[in-house]
Amino acid sequence: MSITLSRINVSAYRVPVSSPVATSFGVMHNRPAVFVRVEDSDGTFGWGEIFANWPAAGAEHRARLLIEDMGDLLLGRSFDNTPDLFATLTRQTHIRALQCGEWGPFRQVIAGLDTAMTDLEARRTGQSVARFLAPDAQSSVPCYASGIAIAQADDQIALSRAAGFSAFKVKVGFDMARDTRLLAGLFQTLAQNETLCADANQAWSLAEAQSFVTTCADLPLGWLEEPLPADAAPGDWRDLADHSVIPLAGGENITGTDGFADAIGTGVFGVLQPDIAKWGGLSGCWTVAQAIREAGLRYCPHFLGGGIGLIASAHLLAAAGGDGLLEVDVNPNPLRDAFDPWRGAEDRGTFPIPDSPGLGITTLPEEIAPYVTYSAELHL
Repeated sequence: MSITLSRINVSAYRVPVSSPVATSFGVMHNRPAVFVRVEDSDGTFGWGEIFANWPAAGAEHRARLLIEDMGDLLLGRSFDNTPDLFATLTRQTHIRALQCGEWGPFRQVIAGLDTAMTDLEARRTGQSVARFLAPDAQSSVPCYASGIAIAQADDQIALSRAAGFSAFKVKVGFDMARDTRLLAGLFQTLAQNETLCADANQAWSLAEAQSFVTTCADLPLGWLEEPLPADAAPGDWRDLADHSVIPLAGGENITGTDGFADAIGTGVFGVLQPDIAKWGGLSGCWTVAQAIREAGLRYCPHFLGGGIGLIASAHLLAAAGGDGLLEVDVNPNPLRDAFDPWRGAEDRGTFPIPDSPGLGITTLPEEIAPYVTYSAELHL
């Protein structure tokens, strides 16, 4: 049964924060999000989220890109299913993206639309997204605490532990000597059942990354994420993997099924982390997640944004199964927490997957309305 889109709504939000979120490549001074709603001619709807963390003006840009540059490809058009929408939009926007060189924004808008369409399709069947993708999907998934600044890790890990987490990921890539010293100290504070990972956010050259893994070789890090730029030479990634006893992780900045096939085939990564808001949405990343699992690698979806993307990532992980963990940014974010992703539970270490249709989202929370910076609608 084809899907004819009759209405599209998109809203960009931006929330000021008292403590900026720092990475090795830049600082987020507020928390943005872009939420999209699609509706078919029968009135069935679905929700998605578009990546908006970078650049600083990215949220409003992507929302307007959807409305002003892609609306003609969507409204009143019929699609067989979500993969058909994904493939059609990717093909039809190729020259537009080539003309302006903005491959990322177009991919991210398509990813958000893909998630919304998958939500719509699942809602039509009365199933949760997780069970729409895999009938044997898990009813909950384990989480890890992410976004932890290495300089504040003692306090942030303690707070995360109190919230129910037993796995943590700290951001490194600022000062090599300080980072490695602080990491070593953190392991002295962990319980036996706790895990610590590190994320360099593409900070280092090959020589610097090799220095880090040599210095930290005796530390039982769960993984080292993006120690090199995602587009570093394959030989550099291979050299680092050969040099490291720490599993390497990456994927949030890999795009395309071919890109992930290459990443899987190199044997470099122990953990792969596609981000549904940056490329692929639910349907594209579902294909990739299955390939990762079939290759015997660990699938841990990357996500750092609002509530819709987090909930969708949890459904995808529940469908994929395995020993993966759901990334949960522990920095304050009203655009996530307003959705009550844990449904009132105080324990954040496990994420519940309810059986309600689709992603279980009907309307946006009223409390985020004051933070809207752009909102638009297209309809027949």
